[in-house]
Amino acid sequence: MKFDLKAPVQISTFRGLAPYLEQELAALGFPIIAKTHTSVETEATLTQTFELNLRLRTALNILFLLKQFRCKNPAQLSCIVATLPWENIIPAGGYFTIVNRVETPSIDNSMFASLKVKDAIVDRIMAKTGARPDSGSERGRTVLNFFWNKDDAWLYVNTSGEKLSDRNYRKNPHSAPLRENLASGIIMETGYDGSQPLVCPMCGSGTLPIEAALLALKRPPAFLRMNFGFMHLSGFSLPEYETRRQVLLKEARKKIAAPIIASDIDPNAVRAAQKNAMTAGVDHLIEFKTCDFAQTPVPPGNGIVVLNPEYGERLGEQKELEGTYKRIGDFFKQSCPGYTGYVFTGNLELAKKVGLHPKSKTPFWNAKIECRLFSYELYSGSRDVAEK
Repeated sequence: MKFDLKAPVQISTFRGLAPYLEQELAALGFPIIAKTHTSVETEATLTQTFELNLRLRTALNILFLLKQFRCKNPAQLSCIVATLPWENIIPAGGYFTIVNRVETPSIDNSMFASLKVKDAIVDRIMAKTGARPDSGSERGRTVLNFFWNKDDAWLYVNTSGEKLSDRNYRKNPHSAPLRENLASGIIMETGYDGSQPLVCPMCGSGTLPIEAALLALKRPPAFLRMNFGFMHLSGFSLPEYETRRQVLLKEARKKIAAPIIASDIDPNAVRAAQKNAMTAGVDHLIEFKTCDFAQTPVPPGNGIVVLNPEYGERLGEQKELEGTYKRIGDFFKQSCPGYTGYVFTGNLELAKKVGLHPKSKTPFWNAKIECRLFSYELYSGSRDVAEK
């Protein structure tokens, strides 16, 4: 497969993270061709997708366009797919899987569409090479994404394979952890860059402070991953990729200017967070504490404090959490003067119990839960106005 030819590249993300993904691409010098609530389109070579997979913090999958075409029925689909040089894309003895999204009156079963694509690919490779590749549902090798909307179809190579939110450092998850790319988007919204203290009470398994440390170091967030979809394409050069990976790692910072402090009242959560930070190689940058969030040490001066409290799914739980949210407001006022406070929550009614007037309410989505990141300016010596 030719790795030096440019093509449209569709980069998917969670709803609410597209603006941060757009910022990342622009900072790396890639053009923004189009965007939706859950994706940004750019243009790149396959070789350039290596670096995008390593460096993008808010992305989920990076899809390299093989062909866009008009398609009216399954028979036409098979004919068009068979024209692509699959023997130069999927290695001999290879394995591939197809991920699809089909919304067309031409077919009422998306699995049948996948079967037509799979059969066309296998028959082409068999005719050209005499060998038959395997296929199935595993996403650890070559992954193809097929979209069919009415009479328009797109066929992509998924250069990520498995989702980029899987950084491979979270070996010890705690209860209901944030996805890594969502945590990274939250940290990006705070403006954190390592130049001032960051305090993360209620740290859980440590995703927020770990993503913050990786961002402050400018370390590629996916540097621990040893498997990407692009590695299973014909013509992929592991030495070329590894050379570029090592360059990016050497360009990263070795330390940051101000401390990161993370705490949780659950000692099991703190132990999990410490182990995850160690796997990520940032444990030396984070001070972990086992304590109630209100007892978290806050360095003097200016800084950022961000909490991700429970949302409460049942009425009884919500009533219990009202006191917690009120205590968050008290903690901000009493312990964090000069800081900017942030509360990430999927419960807008509970957020009112913080009792402070938010400077902003940035929308995010945590899976299917609509959330907000509330920010509060915590002026030293002044009285905040209670939210109505």
